[in-house]
Amino acid sequence: MNEEPGGAGGGEGAPVQPPPGPRHRLDPDRAAAAAARRSPPRAPPPVIDTRRYQRIIGLFGLLVVIVISVSFLTTRGVGTAGIPPGKRLHLFAAPLAASTLNGAVNLNPPCTLAQHDPRALNVCLLVKRAPLVLGLFVTASRGCERQVDAMQTVSGLFPPNQVQFAAVAIRASHAAALAAVRAHHWTIRVAYDLDGRLGATYGVEVCPIVELAYRGGVVARRLIGEHWTSSSALASQVRALLAGASR
Repeated sequence: MNEEPGGAGGGEGAPVQPPPGPRHRLDPDRAAAAAARRSPPRAPPPVIDTRRYQRIIGLFGLLVVIVISVSFLTTRGVGTAGIPPGKRLHLFAAPLAASTLNGAVNLNPPCTLAQHDPRALNVCLLVKRAPLVLGLFVTASRGCERQVDAMQTVSGLFPPNQVQFAAVAIRASHAAALAAVRAHHWTIRVAYDLDGRLGATYGVEVCPIVELAYRGGVVARRLIGEHWTSSSALASQVRALLAGASR
């Protein structure tokens, strides 16, 4: 009986091949050490100082706030409060504080004496006759009430047929407006804006505001702030109004 090559007999056969697969086991620690010996150590990445970027971001944020603030002031702030020169007054009729008339401002008043209620301040009728100095104030502010004091003083310097003076207490009750008239002894026309609709129409975001309008209702000057609570400062503006009207 012949033996198969490489069989279990005692004869010489082909060498036994090792099973396929890795010849030795890889030790991770030894491999890492060997890799470290082959390549020089790398320097750690530089530390980035973020403080400079934080300062830049902070300055940018401040710039955005400034831009927004300037935009707000130029679109809704003092620059647009009241009626600017060259524009016409918004016509209205408002109850006089010293009258028995109660109610809100009429923003579409009749402009004829036949339909006029003498208990109301009718701006349409006033500017038909002569130039007008119109003050807008609030009774809760002593500084704003001083503006009406100045108007009262200056009104005595000019004939009534030459220039007219009137004031409106913005968002004020009948009682509050009447109390102010009596406390200050005002004799110029003082009306009240019960629900604030006139204040909204005129953009009254600050006070006091004084509109100086030519006969016909076109605004010549718009005075804003307590600087004009000085009767001498206000009188000079009224004289300039009359000079412009005569030209």
